[in-house]
Formats: sequence, structure tokens, C-alpha cells
Amino acid sequence: MAEMPPAHPFDDDKLKEECGVYGVIGVADAANFVALGLHALQHRGQEAGGIVSYESETGFNSARRFGYVRDNFTKASLMETLPGHLAIGHVRYSTAGSKGQTAIRDVQPFFGEFSMGGAALAHNGNIVNAEALRRELIDHGSIFQSSSDSECIIHLMARSFQKTIPERMKDALRRVEGAFSIVAMTRTKLIGVRDPLGVRPLVLGRIGDGWALSSETCALDIIGATFVREIEPGEMVVISAGNGVESFRPFQHASSRFCIFEHVYFSRPDSILGGRSVYETRRQIGVELAREAPVEADLVCPVPDSGTPAAIGFSHESGIPYGMGIIRNQYVGRTFIEPTEQIRNMGVRLKLNVNRALIAGKRVVLVDDSVVRGTTSQKIKEMILDAGAAEVHFRIASPPTAWPCFYGVDTPEKEKLLASRMSEEEMRDHLGVDSLRFVSLDGLYRAAGEAGGRTPGCPQYCDACFSGDYPVAPADMIEKGFKLKAAE
Repeated sequence: MAEMPPAHPFDDDKLKEECGVYGVIGVADAANFVALGLHALQHRGQEAGGIVSYESETGFNSARRFGYVRDNFTKASLMETLPGHLAIGHVRYSTAGSKGQTAIRDVQPFFGEFSMGGAALAHNGNIVNAEALRRELIDHGSIFQSSSDSECIIHLMARSFQKTIPERMKDALRRVEGAFSIVAMTRTKLIGVRDPLGVRPLVLGRIGDGWALSSETCALDIIGATFVREIEPGEMVVISAGNGVESFRPFQHASSRFCIFEHVYFSRPDSILGGRSVYETRRQIGVELAREAPVEADLVCPVPDSGTPAAIGFSHESGIPYGMGIIRNQYVGRTFIEPTEQIRNMGVRLKLNVNRALIAGKRVVLVDDSVVRGTTSQKIKEMILDAGAAEVHFRIASPPTAWPCFYGVDTPEKEKLLASRMSEEEMRDHLGVDSLRFVSLDGLYRAAGEAGGRTPGCPQYCDACFSGDYPVAPADMIEKGFKLKAAE
């Protein structure tokens, strides 16, 4: 199987979710529904995807492929090999594991054969003590087939003495530290579980007489499923034809720390998180930005597509007209054309083009979701000035990203994050813009529905990438010398 081509330069300066997970039980040709769900979750992982199904006559069947869902799991010849009323799937970016050089063996779902039958598992998140667990398991005879941290869960299940697969999974996950939203399956059951802090999302839906589990509600919509509820932090649900949905609480209670960046960027704007529209939260971030960082300007432009809702909110609150000053070419993806050096040098222009007639002579406010390395922001600024803009002002719909994420997001090392080594003023000078302002952490919390802002000492979300306040100590990284905020 050929490896995926390198990511486009525009995408390389964006934070990337590790993956999306999906599962369906109780419908004919469940794998087809899973493929549709994964297509709706493609924004969460574009490197590779996989589906496992179960049918009594053929047993467990699996398919794993590099690339987009639409290019692989829409082919009848492949989907016919995945029969059954029960299936799970996964789309991925690489975080833990062989980043940038993924082998097909690293593509989930993973499968294990136990004394009571087989089980497959798909994981969204990151295990922060995976390397320590891996060493222990190898010392005790485990043989790993992949470089993924998620495989540790299968091996921990194999070592459990519990009599059922759900009980073995509970045993295994009590050893795991970090973030996990998991969709798993046995021959007769669909299982969903979230870590005690609920860092990553997982929702439950109803489709006819069957059920669906998904990373986001938008992937329930695509199959016509009705959203039932979110899986609660620290909850495990076991779904079967005979017993319906059974709920368990296998972990000690902890205060929820859902990833606030899901609201900012990762989730699709047509999804619902915590009972709140993602689109509305992003629009409200723009409102907060306009209140916190007003500016005299002629035009508010989003950096498409993730900056659009915040730009709409900024325009409405500030009274500055909104316009599509930057147009995104929707047909340029990771699989564009063979990237020659000349094409690489075109960089952002392959995906974004400036609407010169709208920009020329204007004082422009550019609204983007985040600044990571700053390379893309510089290139966009240059494009706007080349188009004749009089001034360029950046407004960023998240606080400065100064700390890496260890809970399932592909974040650059701390030294490569612009905000980790520069103040806001220094970043403004580095980018060469007339002004640069980020929404405050309190403003972000208010936009997400927390009227009082962030609760000091007990934040309502995981905001470690902004604050350095890690809800679970990243054990493996600390062992390698990573310094927590208090230790700096």
C-alpha cells in the first residue's frame, strides 16, 4: 500500500485532532452506516481509516486503508467484504506512534482474540503513560504489532482475569492515564467509554431499532440517526440486541475537563457539544473578541473556513462590514499533484486566494481560529498586503497556544509554538501586522457558556494548550524531561 503524500503547507500550521470513532449495532449492512459516519468525521483524521464488522457466518472482517473515506469505503467490492449488523470504524491522524510514516498496522480499529471471543477497538485520545505500560507488557511477554499507544489497551485486556470482554476492558482502562473515547465491539455488543475527565467527545444516537456511537453529532445526522445523549465522563455503555443500552461507572469520580479546543476548532460547526451549538460558540467568540479588542477598520474577513463563525460574530458586534476577502479552493487537498519544489513554494496560495476587488485600499481585520507556528499567518498577511490592503489586523479566536497537547492532538513541540517564546507584542512584530489580539481565556469560557469565565484553580475545561494546566500529568513526557508549568 502506498504511503499518503505529505500534508499541504497550509494544513501543516494547524493543530490536528488524532481521530474520530464510530460504531453501529442493530441495522443491516452496519459497515455502510459506519462508512457514512466516518465520512462526516473526516475532518478529525485524513491520514487513514478502518472498519471492522461482525457477521455470524464469516466472523470478524476488517478493512484498513490510507487516504480518504470517500476514496476507499464507497466501493461496493470492498463494502461487500464487511457484512453484518454490527461494525465500528476509525479515521486517524498520527500523534502517538510513528508520526508521519504510518504503517498499515498502525491503522485502527485494533483486534484481539480472547478466550471468550474476539473484540475490536477504536480509540480517540492519547495515553500519557503508554511507554511505561508498553515496557511492562513487553517484559511480561506481550508482542506488539503496531507503534500505536492504543494497542496497549488490547494487551492489558488480554492479561485480565475477568470473564467478559466489557469487564476486561474496565480492568485495562483503570491502568490507563490520559484521554480516551473508545468505541469497541464483541460478537454481540457495541461498547462506548470515555475517560473520567471526558476530555474527548462521544455521543449516543438511535437509528431505527439500532444504535450508533460517534465522536460528534454531525455524524449521526448523516445516517438519519436521532441524537440521544452524550456518553458521560467516566461512563461505559454496553449495547446489545437483548438488553439495549446498559450504563456502568467503572472509574473513580472526577470533575469533567472536556477539551475546550473542540469548541474552537476540532468539531464541525454543525455539531452539538454539551448541549450547545459549536457554530454559536464560535460566533460568540467573535463577539467577545470585538468587545475585548476593538479596532477601526473597513472590513472583517475570516481565514476560511475555521475563522468564519467568529468573523461573523466580530462583524455583528463591531458594526464593521463582513466580507469574503479570502476564497478557499475546495478542490486542493492532500492528494493534489506531485508536489514539485516550485509548487511547494506557492504554499498557501494553492488553497487560499485573495479577493482583490474587495481588499484593495481597505483596513482589514483577519479573524482566524489560532496561531500555532505563525508561518501560515505570515503568508496570509503577505497575500492581503499584495492585494492592496491599507492595514492588516489579526484577531484570533483562541488564546495564545503556548503549550503542547498530550491528550490526542498533534501539537508541535513547545519550542516551535510561537506563543511559547514570544509575547503578544513580539508576535505582532514577528508577523508584521498592524495589530494582533487574542481572545482572553475568560472570554473563551464566556463564549462557551460559562458566564463567570474560567474558575481559577478548578477550570471547567481542559485548556492546557493555553494555560499549561495539565489535568493529567503527562508521565511519559515528564520522564523524557518535559517541564510542567510549576517546575519552570
